[in-house]
Amino acid sequence: MKRILIIEDDLAILRGLKDNLEYECFQVITAEDGERGLSRLLEDKPDLVILDLMLPRMSGYDVCRKVREEGLTTPILMLTARGEEMDRVRGLDLGADDYITKPFSVPELLARIRAVFRRVRQDSTGRLPDECRLGKVHIDFKCFEARRDGKALKLTRKEYGILRFLAARAGEVVSRDELLDEVWGYDRYPTTRTIDNHIALLRNKIEDDPADPRHLITVHGVGYKLAGPEGD
Repeated sequence: MKRILIIEDDLAILRGLKDNLEYECFQVITAEDGERGLSRLLEDKPDLVILDLMLPRMSGYDVCRKVREEGLTTPILMLTARGEEMDRVRGLDLGADDYITKPFSVPELLARIRAVFRRVRQDSTGRLPDECRLGKVHIDFKCFEARRDGKALKLTRKEYGILRFLAARAGEVVSRDELLDEVWGYDRYPTTRTIDNHIALLRNKIEDDPADPRHLITVHGVGYKLAGPEGD
């Protein structure tokens, strides 16, 4: 489960962000001023920071600068009411990874978070597989063809995308956010419940017993993993 630190002095915004991110299965840490936020960042080492610029005790600019001076590469998403170009440029020059201006929509913020994670994520598996076998099911990702006992299976492009990404990370737990980012992309703003619905449909197509799956395994509170694939 990825951890996100929110540094924000507006308590209404802070609580709203925390509730929405926890609903999306992130672990959330909070701080209400710049000095405390910097301390939490250095101590807790979150996976991403949502950083307001206008903070008491230490500005978001100074927090960002000190983090980068420490040599930390923690992704930083700057959050502010300011929309002027020079403010954005200054924040990015100090080492922020992205910038979003208040007011903003929660779906857009979630999409930006996924995009930041995608940019910094190291691809540990190399290229995506061209095909894989799951028991009686053979899937050709290049030709978008799937067969079960030789009979054609009708899969959607999204279902092929989910299976291909899981096959590339076979045996590893993949979060819903990673799947959303990889298969749906930055601009679609779907929710993690979208993944759950697609997984349920896929199980009905490829599992012998969808209620007791052998291949598409749920890891509760985290995401999914693909067990038992054979690929190229």
